[in-house]
Amino acid sequence: MGKGLHERLWARVEATMAWLGHTFITRWGAFERGYRRPYARMARRLRFNWYPVLALLALAWLAWDWHHDRSLASAENAIFDQVITMRPFEPEPSGKVAVVEIDDCSIEYYREQGLGGWPWSRQRHADLLDALDRAGVHAAGYDVQFIEPSTVDPMGDAILEAMAEGGAGRFIFGSTLPPQSFAGTDNQLPISQAPGAFAIVPEPERPGPGIVLLWPYGESMARYSALLDADRDDDGLMRDVTLRREYGDWALPSISLALAAQASGRPPASFPASVRINWRTEHKMPYVSAVDLIEGAPICDVAGTPPDLDGAVVMVGYTAAGLNDAKPTPVDAAMPGVQVHAEAIEALLMDSGIWMPPPMFKYLLAGLLVALTGFVFWRGEPSWDMDAIFVAGNLLLVALAFIGLTAFGVFFDIFAALGFSSLVFGLCRSYAATQRGYSIGNDDYRPQFDPDTDRWLALARLRFVPDEGLDEAILGRRIREYRRRLRGFVYTHSSAVVIEGIVEYKHWLYESLLDVNVLIWSGQDKADVAERAQAELRALREHLAGHDDILPDDGSVRVASLVSEAVGDDESLSDTRARVCSVLGRLLATPAIAERPLSDHDAFAGDEED
Repeated sequence: MGKGLHERLWARVEATMAWLGHTFITRWGAFERGYRRPYARMARRLRFNWYPVLALLALAWLAWDWHHDRSLASAENAIFDQVITMRPFEPEPSGKVAVVEIDDCSIEYYREQGLGGWPWSRQRHADLLDALDRAGVHAAGYDVQFIEPSTVDPMGDAILEAMAEGGAGRFIFGSTLPPQSFAGTDNQLPISQAPGAFAIVPEPERPGPGIVLLWPYGESMARYSALLDADRDDDGLMRDVTLRREYGDWALPSISLALAAQASGRPPASFPASVRINWRTEHKMPYVSAVDLIEGAPICDVAGTPPDLDGAVVMVGYTAAGLNDAKPTPVDAAMPGVQVHAEAIEALLMDSGIWMPPPMFKYLLAGLLVALTGFVFWRGEPSWDMDAIFVAGNLLLVALAFIGLTAFGVFFDIFAALGFSSLVFGLCRSYAATQRGYSIGNDDYRPQFDPDTDRWLALARLRFVPDEGLDEAILGRRIREYRRRLRGFVYTHSSAVVIEGIVEYKHWLYESLLDVNVLIWSGQDKADVAERAQAELRALREHLAGHDDILPDDGSVRVASLVSEAVGDDESLSDTRARVCSVLGRLLATPAIAERPLSDHDAFAGDEED
């Protein structure tokens, strides 16, 4: 008895699940018909004009976005952040650029010695520069500002100024642009007279606009100074490091650019305006604590091997907690500013910056893809293989992005452009599916066969018969062009229901039935149905003949047709369905000898079944 109860319960569960599934599908189908049928009626009115309209709207948005928010660029930055952190391996630093950090250990060491914490005396900064000089550094940048002379250490100030003068450009000090509120003050000077200013055009306008600049207190320190300011992207991250600030025909170098120019001997104007760093997560560039250099002993880096600074380019800056000028980057939300400058120098000297196409490239590519998509759909519904090609193409580009960024330092930021064009492609495919759904009689897009109103059927079998001896490649093109033109006609001009794809695509019988299509008209009156079918076949002939330049007369379209009563008196629904299938079967079985050219078809009235 327990087993019988179990079976009854299981049967009840299965019945309930079947009822729920059927109910959901029925309700969902009603929901789809609620918006698809009006959409289909709109598509019948718009016809193929929707595709150029959509393409023009998409192109207009691209033009607007280029001059406003540049959403495509923002999307590319987010993709870049993911790729740069997920790549399988990353380049190692050259070792020719190092960071000297004023870290917590260095500050704490002197505090424990009773020599004061932060800020350091100017003498200690001078000792650090002297230690770098004795270590044989090629050039050093100081990411610490000395805007005003010290009130307690004038001797240290004098030593720093003397070292700057003796270094003759080997030591670069930090300057900065003040807030906008300083712009109207009287201490402006022409840009051409600012420390480190250089022309970015062959014949610059002199003296250039006036600016306000906060530079180091000493004359030599100011002469050998450069900007510490850095820009971020709109989302707050720093991906590209700005190398210069442009004012008319002149520019001020960043400290990264000034050091790279000093170390390489190249003029600052020969470098780009910005550089995208090949950000690393696993391989840090050489670091050394400032106290180890000053004291000449491994005080902080006890277990580590100090880097060889002979001939190196060095950036000095603080990384201590509470002092660190943190910069959010794609690989570190709080990267020390001194490391950002050092990474930029590495990218310039080693030519390891990431190459990217010009910003306009992605917009031009998106515009080209949108225009091509609109044109392809405007000519006719493309093959469904195009969907797979889109997916495969995007996957290939993702793989190429990883390979290019990992192995060659190249990043083609075209993902957002492809995504945008794929969106347009999807909208076009949805519209084409609506056109197709209406034409093939899909219940979601138009009412299906109704025995109460569709009592008579007029059927026509169309077949493209090529001339004998036609080249196989030319034949394939002719058939494709014929089917495209036929589909364009039935999607927009015909009230018939189309039967195509009788055999599954790529089945071995597909080639044999590739050019066979059936058009079915239905209605209550025999004469009306036959007249409507006759008129639309005549319009089809004119439609095909109007494009002889595209579809030359290398064959003929042949027609077999019949008119039949679809519904008999007192028939059940199953009998009606059997009758319709029988009529369709007889049409498909009509021998080729009974076909006639579409160009010379006769009335349907003579084709009535017995």
